[in-house]
Amino acid sequence: MSEEQLKIHHDKHHAAYVTGANAILEKLDKAHKGEIELDLKAEIKALSFNIGGHVMHSLFWENLAPAGKSGGGEPTGKLADKIKEDFGSFDRFRDEFNKAGISVEGSGWAALAHCKLTGRLLLMQIEKHSVNLYPNFDILMVADAFEQAYYIDYKNDRAKFFGAIWEVINWKKISERLG
Repeated sequence: MSEEQLKIHHDKHHAAYVTGANAILEKLDKAHKGEIELDLKAEIKALSFNIGGHVMHSLFWENLAPAGKSGGGEPTGKLADKIKEDFGSFDRFRDEFNKAGISVEGSGWAALAHCKLTGRLLLMQIEKHSVNLYPNFDILMVADAFEQAYYIDYKNDRAKFFGAIWEVINWKKISERLG
């Protein structure tokens, strides 16, 4: 991923979700004080979208590391063992993760999640930052399928982006999330 792609994605797109969430929180504070009336249903939905955008992007940035240094390759240790146990092989996991990201409807995310109750790893297709989340699952890894994540470098070729993302995955950070 180019510096230009990352800078625009972080400084424009991610920042917009933070700004949006903060603006809604200010409106909610005013409403709680009786200073304004709100369409609470719309504001809560918008807050979920903006907070979800911030949280997903924060996870995404931590998932990345420079290729060849601390990024890329395959996981080791407990994470590698869990992937093999739950997906059969790393190659199978990578293929399914890519398919989840490429096929997510509209704009969204591919995610690897861990169920605290069963210990199982599962994939998620998260739409609009907050739709289709599995309750009580810890998100270990995400890849942004919104075009702003890859358009400068890959135009509208989402599959090419998902093929390349593996060169910069920070397995150490993802392993830390698994515990």
